[in-house]
Amino acid sequence: MRKYWIVTALAFSSAAAAQTVTVEFWHTFGDAKRSDWIQARAEDYTTAHPGVKVVSVFKGDSNQTLQSTILGARQGQVPALVQVEGVSTQLALDSGVFQPVSAIRNVDFSDYLQPVINYYTVAGKVNSVPFNSSSPVLYFNKDLMKKVGLDPKTPPTTFGGILKTCAKFDAAKLGIKCVALTPYSWLFEQWMSEQNTALVNNGNGRSGRATETNINSVAGRKVFQFYKDLNDKGYLTNTGKLADTVGTNAIFTGQKALMTINSTAGLGNILDGAKQSGFQLGVGVLPIPDGSKRNGVQIGGASLWVAKGVSKPTAEAALDFALFMTNTKNMADWHKLTGYYPVRNSSVKLLRSQGWFNASPLQIVAFNQLLKTVPNVANAGALSGATIETRSAIEQGIQKVLSGQSVASVAATAAQQADAAIAEYNKNFK
Repeated sequence: MRKYWIVTALAFSSAAAAQTVTVEFWHTFGDAKRSDWIQARAEDYTTAHPGVKVVSVFKGDSNQTLQSTILGARQGQVPALVQVEGVSTQLALDSGVFQPVSAIRNVDFSDYLQPVINYYTVAGKVNSVPFNSSSPVLYFNKDLMKKVGLDPKTPPTTFGGILKTCAKFDAAKLGIKCVALTPYSWLFEQWMSEQNTALVNNGNGRSGRATETNINSVAGRKVFQFYKDLNDKGYLTNTGKLADTVGTNAIFTGQKALMTINSTAGLGNILDGAKQSGFQLGVGVLPIPDGSKRNGVQIGGASLWVAKGVSKPTAEAALDFALFMTNTKNMADWHKLTGYYPVRNSSVKLLRSQGWFNASPLQIVAFNQLLKTVPNVANAGALSGATIETRSAIEQGIQKVLSGQSVASVAATAAQQADAAIAEYNKNFK
């Protein structure tokens, strides 16, 4: 009898294991704060759904994660759920690796913030679930501002205001640089948006495939000139690496710069760094080019895509987990932890009912900046299959300006390089 019980138990155990659906989730957060939060949500979901096991895996940066997914699909080993950076949306669509969430089951996206869902809507279809969304803000050291007679209650809101602030700060001769700013295409794209200029043609790549950029435009040249002005006047500092936001954050929190401009996604870590260094952190809206009417920020961050080459039960479980991870409470908690936007209207309502924004004024600055963004072509975000090459051309261009080359020649060369990359990519779709 005992032998029969053991055999039956083993058989039952094997059957249960066979029925378990495994959802492998590849994400791009290597830091403990954010990866631990994701792991905790995976464990919560697995506990609440005995027939599903969610396995979260840090796979590298955004480019590495997407390329690994495409390679895995070719080898028949694709993960069920993948975090894909917003600017790689066109690449994700063209890869053929993913399926739109609407093909799995109907999803009501009416609770998502309009600027966020607008970014991920292509040809009237939402293909992925918004997750981590952000925009850039100005971070500044309140104590250093007070020390040189600047008012931390009125941080600069324009390029000219930054330069004037830096002139006064530099005159104090504290041996500290004014602005920690890396050559970063994402900021270039934001400043194009704020000038109501699309980064690429054909409705920012949304009414048709982009064929050329607006890098060498009046709006684009203003951004290059801003970097040049900061550098020529001796106000600028960075690590010398392209897109090294981690490095500029470290410079700023180490009190080696008065200000930096970076993503709201870093607010949690920057606030921790400021506390460790012993200074009061200030947050202001993204400073914009002089003479521009503020057009609004475009969403940064990423969304969650479900792979095509998985079983229907796995796809359904992957989508269900994505919706769980981005539910009202989880998005409110995610916002508190990181500074990423709470992407749901219900999450915003929850945070307000908790008094969160009153108790955390640094968070509300960035959030109000998003809410004041009225969706249009320029701030919808560019769609292009040559995003990586375009960003590289812009960042290398900024670096060339910092090394002394003229804005006019750099802008023209960067545009030529980016346009050539787009043309080469588009050959695949004739």
